Amino acid sequence: MKRILLPTDFSKNSVNAIDYAVRMFKDVACEFFVINIQKASTFVSDDLMTMSSSATIYQTLIDAAKKSIKNVINSVVKRHGNNLHIFHSIVDYDNFIDGINQICESKQIDLIVMGTKGASGVGKVIFGSNTARVMQRSNTPVLAIPNGCNFKKIERIVFTSNYTSLYSEKELRPLVKISNMFNSKIDVLHFNEDNQLTQKQENNKELLESHLSNSTYDFLDLESKDIFKTVQNYITFNDIDILAMMSRKRSFLERLFARHLVETVAFNINIPFLVMQNTSGD
Repeated sequence: MKRILLPTDFSKNSVNAIDYAVRMFKDVACEFFVINIQKASTFVSDDLMTMSSSATIYQTLIDAAKKSIKNVINSVVKRHGNNLHIFHSIVDYDNFIDGINQICESKQIDLIVMGTKGASGVGKVIFGSNTARVMQRSNTPVLAIPNGCNFKKIERIVFTSNYTSLYSEKELRPLVKISNMFNSKIDVLHFNEDNQLTQKQENNKELLESHLSNSTYDFLDLESKDIFKTVQNYITFNDIDILAMMSRKRSFLERLFARHLVETVAFNINIPFLVMQNTSGD
């Protein structure tokens, strides 16, 4: 049974991501863990003034969050009523990233699905800060769902690679499973920096091909000095349904989140963004 973590702050974004996940995995037996992470700073002085003498900040926050999660789950079950799906409610009182990582480890989570704020042009932050931090610091794959993105059949996926990193079968498993689940085609985009691949890149590319052997895929070499714009155009002109990347130091993902780039590049990601963690090294 697949285990999926659904962080929520009860915003429209996060509830939309939950709905997307439920629709995406409608034919898969899943345990969904709906989690809300609270911290004391979310309380303002007016709230403290209205609390009874016997109440505590902790208990008040937890009780309110539990009630809200119950309402979210009841609403999802009412809309979808899927016997393959089991829902669990979790409320934590912790640092957001620490809370996410701890629950992923204790519950053996396979995938985190969470909402994003989306992008609306130059100078706009692409992702909410929590989503960005989870992508960068979690060891669990993350599927980020843009605000207002409704689920549709996943027919084409873009995966970017420079072939300099060695990917394991386990690290690529989320990409392969999604591709197989929907019989999706994977376009592997490589951006040429030199005229030819090194022997190391050739070897890594061959291993990548072996990991994708049970999927439909194409390898494409693109020349561009503006990777962001090229990826954006490719997504738009080829009707891509998911953008997938591997997260590691000095990666495209890290550059994407660099503040000066986010503020100066109009890189609109309006499709789900799958981020996997590369831990096997170069």
